[in-house]
Amino acid sequence: MPDHTTYLVLPGYQNSGPEHWQSRWEAAEPESFRRVEQADWDHPDRTDWVARVDAAVAAAAAEGPVVLVAHSLGCVTAARWVATAHADRTAAVRGALLVAPADVDTAEVPELVGFRPVALEPFPFPTVVVSSTDDPWVSPARARALAAAWGSRYVEPGAYGHLNSDSGLGDWPEGRKLLAEL
Repeated sequence: MPDHTTYLVLPGYQNSGPEHWQSRWEAAEPESFRRVEQADWDHPDRTDWVARVDAAVAAAAAEGPVVLVAHSLGCVTAARWVATAHADRTAAVRGALLVAPADVDTAEVPELVGFRPVALEPFPFPTVVVSSTDDPWVSPARARALAAAWGSRYVEPGAYGHLNSDSGLGDWPEGRKLLAEL
């Protein structure tokens, strides 16, 4: 089996635009970073989103190790995938960077209700949860609780909102460092 690490990018609700750090990482290294495309970014379906992650992991695993790079609802999707995937599939994943996990259990967005409840099973590979102190989609206490449930290292970089393009992170070199540490 070749030893090419594939970074599967799992954006959240409504996708990640061109200025989002996920999109910037993809543009900088298109041979390594691949977005898991969803059928409908604005009306997400949990079953479909999880199935697309599963298919992407299977395809990428044929080339070598896989690392998940998730943001917001992408983190929740990754957690559900871990809770439902077969062990042989999760064994292909070497780690996950889980940034700004959305607390869909309390979100007042009708499109996200189908993702309830957030799966709380531990991830069978190393993970890092990154969440800011003023994220409108998850409180620091809930982000720490998710990290603990998932068996993740927890990183709180300060007040950066939802750690998205509105946060002014640019290429987010601190995130790349966390990814490299995985």
